[in-house]
Amino acid sequence: MLRTALRNVLAHKARLLMTTLAVLLGVAFVSGTLVFTSTISSAYQKSAEEGLTHVDVAIRPDNDAEAAGPGAAADLGQELLDQVAALPGADSAIGEASGFAALAGKDGKLVGGGFDSRGGNYFTGQNGSGEDTRYPMSEGRAPERTGEIALDARTAERTGYAVGDTVRISVNGPVREETVTGIFTTDDGNVAAGGTLVLFDNATAQSLYTAPGAYDQITVEAAGGTSQQQLKDAITALLPADAEAITGQQLADDQAEMINSQMSAMRTGLLAFAGIALFVGIFIIANTFTMLVAQRTKELALLRAVGASRRQVTRSVLIEALFVGLVAAVSGLLAGVGIAAGLRGLMNAFELTVPDGPLVITAATVIASLVVGVGVTMLAAYLPARRAAKIPPVAAMSSVHAAATTRGLLVRNTIGSILAAIGGVLVVAGINQDDQGATMGLGAAVLVVGVFVLTPLLSRPVIAAASPLLRIGGISGKLARLNAVRNPRRTAATASALMIGLTLITGMTVIAGSVQKAIDKLAAEAITADYVVSTANFSPMDPEIADTLTERSDVTAVSALRASPAYLAGTTKDEYLTGVDGDSIADLINLPFEEGSFDGLADGNAVVDTTTAEKHGWALGDTIGLTYADNATGELTISGLYEANEMIRGIILDNDTLTPHMQRVQDIQVMLSTTGGVSDAAKSALEEALGNNPAILVQDQQDISEDIAFIFTLMLNILYGLLAMAVVVAILGVINTLAMSVFERQQEIGMLRAIGLDRRGIKRMVRLESVVIALFGGVLGIGLGVFFGWAVGEMIRTGMDTYELVLPWGRMAVFLGLAALVGVLAALWPARRAAKLNMLMAIKSE
Repeated sequence: MLRTALRNVLAHKARLLMTTLAVLLGVAFVSGTLVFTSTISSAYQKSAEEGLTHVDVAIRPDNDAEAAGPGAAADLGQELLDQVAALPGADSAIGEASGFAALAGKDGKLVGGGFDSRGGNYFTGQNGSGEDTRYPMSEGRAPERTGEIALDARTAERTGYAVGDTVRISVNGPVREETVTGIFTTDDGNVAAGGTLVLFDNATAQSLYTAPGAYDQITVEAAGGTSQQQLKDAITALLPADAEAITGQQLADDQAEMINSQMSAMRTGLLAFAGIALFVGIFIIANTFTMLVAQRTKELALLRAVGASRRQVTRSVLIEALFVGLVAAVSGLLAGVGIAAGLRGLMNAFELTVPDGPLVITAATVIASLVVGVGVTMLAAYLPARRAAKIPPVAAMSSVHAAATTRGLLVRNTIGSILAAIGGVLVVAGINQDDQGATMGLGAAVLVVGVFVLTPLLSRPVIAAASPLLRIGGISGKLARLNAVRNPRRTAATASALMIGLTLITGMTVIAGSVQKAIDKLAAEAITADYVVSTANFSPMDPEIADTLTERSDVTAVSALRASPAYLAGTTKDEYLTGVDGDSIADLINLPFEEGSFDGLADGNAVVDTTTAEKHGWALGDTIGLTYADNATGELTISGLYEANEMIRGIILDNDTLTPHMQRVQDIQVMLSTTGGVSDAAKSALEEALGNNPAILVQDQQDISEDIAFIFTLMLNILYGLLAMAVVVAILGVINTLAMSVFERQQEIGMLRAIGLDRRGIKRMVRLESVVIALFGGVLGIGLGVFFGWAVGEMIRTGMDTYELVLPWGRMAVFLGLAALVGVLAALWPARRAAKLNMLMAIKSE
């Protein structure tokens, strides 16, 4: 039986090609994901470890410790640094002060994405006479005074800046013009991954990021003979209550865990799409082996007649699947390594640089690829193998195997109807339950299985509805319709592969479009300001930005938004306060008030959203007792209760009340209106007034909507690209089914040619049959996608009042058109093959 199975694989290698490709693509997706994420994870971990080479103990503020007042723990002072440096077990101690620093390129645009744009201090020791071992200078010298900076070598190379150049930088708003005095090298992981690092002299960095004489971290290198734990114990005895010491090994372990966690999320997401592609491949494999078994009815029955047992027949078919799976798994593993290398190169091409390092191919990746490839193939081939074993020896006397009975179809339709009903009920029930995701996900899976089981029943009415279109093809169209419904199980299995991909694509499109419109509507209703000013990475800004805008004659209203922690009376948990300009805020935002208004906000009052008020039992006119960030106590009178939205919520008070208590006065954003309203000229004037700052965004409502649209479009395009793998596998399934169907119908096609149907008519018949099957899958997929999109949208609506279902009719028409195109493309080779059949040999063949 082993020799028989091998002979059959070699005899049908052309027919098994599409099946092998389907499994290969799925395995390549899996192995590529594992290799890619392992490579990135390893590169970042190596880079992080290199950056911690000279760190034995790190001291940093302990934000989890119970501080003396609300807000973050205090910065680390110079006195503590001096004490640590004087310890017998400490060889050296470095104080660090760092934060955001946006660098403009020679074209005036922000270098990099902004989120990895960092600034820091060049630390020359306690007496200021040493060198910072973290940043060895390759050119020039270190910055020594305000107005001087040093750039990392990678940034200098890609921007073209050299020693002596003047560059434009923004740290917290205002533009700074600095002279480059040096170029340095670094093991910093963010720089290795494409970020930028700008160094200031120690005093300047402290004034920008912490406070004079203060640091946000102190790193210590141990003296010879002192272990990290011994040094940590000695340092801990010196620390205040709001600081903590961590060994370098613990830092490395924490970073490794964080990197693994981030990679795990990416890996899980990519593997989910790989699973979808493999799930679609199951339909192709099952279809292929079902058709191969049907074509070999006589052969298998004769094997039974000469003594082969049912188990041996089943085993022979599974052995065929084993060899197909092995070939596909090994090929997929090799293709996956190539995909991983290509993805890393693609990231570098888009300046999403990752640290250097070799491709990492672990034993787990190899094992997973083999298990997935072989397991999926054998799982899909199991039922056809069982069916093959049940062929009675007497079937050797017949030319075809027994067709499915009416009773079998009735049982299938009953099971499918029950599953579809249960799935639909679970999806709807999941909308208002606490475990919404779990219930809805289970319901979606059950519903898809139920629809798949029902597809043979659904195929007849759906394909019948396409009859008017098929009449255009004349007799070829009629034959195509009859061929499509001749074997409803086969048609259903072929269409279901395409259905799954289009279900996910349509569902995500519906959800994304609806959410985008909801956010646009929310922004339009909540913000009446002409412009919103913020930094590129949405970090806090210097109040100088708001002051500059306030002084302009064309600005009619300005309000800076500030945030600061506070303790409510009787609690020790942070409650963030939002500061605004009480005199102008009513002209810049639109909040629906249940009671009261913004009037009186500038007189020391506050407005609170209804959810927060209900939580604490507050009413209009009540007094709120609180402790500010500077530990001063105060009271606020509630002068208004408003309905919160996704953009504005919580306790809002006047900046004049909040600002004196802030540890560091900074603005989250600035809202303003101008005399001429929104216009390109007004926007350009504001940007020019702010020094054409690369780190500052001046946005109107349309800009905000376009940013939101860009994010959703980017996410959708990524998801479309990932799901394209499943669609490609579905196309292979259509090609495979048609090719094997043509082989089965050689004699029939020969007869059609003999009675006058020309080659063009044969091609048209096969193409139309393919289009009908693809459109059938498209209709089912779009229908299910809309249903799932509606269900998820109802779940979103519970937390977003502006949400409403948006059906993308244009895109759905495009999806249906693409399904038809899939049918046309998939039929090219089978149609050509059918037209080339020799009619005399075809009629003669058995």
